[in-house]
Amino acid sequence: MGSKNKLKRFKENDTFKNVIQPNRRSLEDGTLVLKGKWSEHFKNDHPIVLELGCGKGEYTIGLASKYPDKNFIGIDIKGARFWRGAKTAIEDNLQNVAFLRTQIELIDTLFAENEVAEIWITFPDPQIKYKRTKHRLTNKSFLNKYRKILKTDGVVNLKTDSEFMHGYTLGLLHGLDLDVIYANHNIYYNEGSPEEVLKIQTFYENQYLEKGKPITYIKFRVN
Repeated sequence: MGSKNKLKRFKENDTFKNVIQPNRRSLEDGTLVLKGKWSEHFKNDHPIVLELGCGKGEYTIGLASKYPDKNFIGIDIKGARFWRGAKTAIEDNLQNVAFLRTQIELIDTLFAENEVAEIWITFPDPQIKYKRTKHRLTNKSFLNKYRKILKTDGVVNLKTDSEFMHGYTLGLLHGLDLDVIYANHNIYYNEGSPEEVLKIQTFYENQYLEKGKPITYIKFRVN
């Protein structure tokens, strides 16, 4: 993507009411106005669902279209990417969608305790090298952050093409004695996966499928 195109998207993001771009200081000192008040942003008290590392926002949009009685927030640091999702939401008049530009490691400063009903992690970088363990979105540190913001019965969904990420996460969950609700190492071969796992596909997922890579899925609780 050219720099001019990026700048154009950044400027357009500034005009979108469904895009929130907080400054880092408000996150670090806990003064983000929306923390604990996301229901006010959506003007309803429907459950809040997050997609972490949302990219172009394809999953956020897909879920929001399927579940109009829930509110969806796509989170990513790269605003030029989720510009597409934000624009699609406006074009399709999806009132239950927002996009938040920030680092995922600050997630527990973005939401209050028990404010989030569900989290989706779709095709994250598996960070295979050992020295990158701290950046894996299902490591123990991140699980603790999710625990802080999720409701007691809240769930986390991990959908990935990485067998390493799938195995690493399952092993960690079992080691911590956390509740694995459902796990499938090849969702399009083995039956039983939820409809939203099978029917909503991202651009990259389609590429993985064309290469014959199995897509894995885990649904679990951290509380």
